[in-house]
Amino acid sequence: MPIEKISAIVTDVEGTATSIAFAKEKLFPYARAHLSDFLADHGEDPDIASLLAQARALAGLTDIDLRATVRLLQGWIDADKKAAPLKALQGLIWKDGFARGELVGDVYADAAAGLRRWHRAGIRLYVYSSGSVQAQRLIFAHTPHGDLTPLFSGFFDTRVGGKLDQTSYHVIAAAIDTEPSEILFLSDHVGELDAARHAGWHTTALDSGEAVLPERITHPIAHNFDEVERGWHAAA
Repeated sequence: MPIEKISAIVTDVEGTATSIAFAKEKLFPYARAHLSDFLADHGEDPDIASLLAQARALAGLTDIDLRATVRLLQGWIDADKKAAPLKALQGLIWKDGFARGELVGDVYADAAAGLRRWHRAGIRLYVYSSGSVQAQRLIFAHTPHGDLTPLFSGFFDTRVGGKLDQTSYHVIAAAIDTEPSEILFLSDHVGELDAARHAGWHTTALDSGEAVLPERITHPIAHNFDEVERGWHAAA
């Protein structure tokens, strides 16, 4: 099926539309460095207090104080722990950073151009990432190429399920009311691509230089968003 028959494209973020280094070298260190001050200022806000309670319960340390909770969360950041309360807190800290101009979404120029091109062509665009929906919106709203969020019809994170679980892709297809055979998924992770394919989606592996792909891969490969259509036509 040629790209013209695709009615929806779902893209990963880290390693696909942005560099892997952006999260590891910018976002996570920023959240770690600002965590203590953020919680000192907002720790008693009901929503923040609830997130802290969730983090303590998740760690089985319900009696620890704020200072110990900061250390716990910083340890989770260092370990890249996929914990919902941590993700929510990171998103709030990043929101402040983007608003102050201290953070800028590291979206590739070819990704921004490709997304705009597909949007003009009438293809609906979505994001599915392990990062929270809030973080996704922040990254695409504050880029060197302008605010890209109006291009997207929706955002999904692991609340729909894990990215290695094909059921997650069935859930997304149902949520966007689109036949799996009309959806194209872009990712730098073969396990995610395999899960999407098993759910009936079409797939393309993005290898911008950071991806670790096996020597033998059954998915079309593109080195940037400009190559997605060319690679798809070649595989059609």
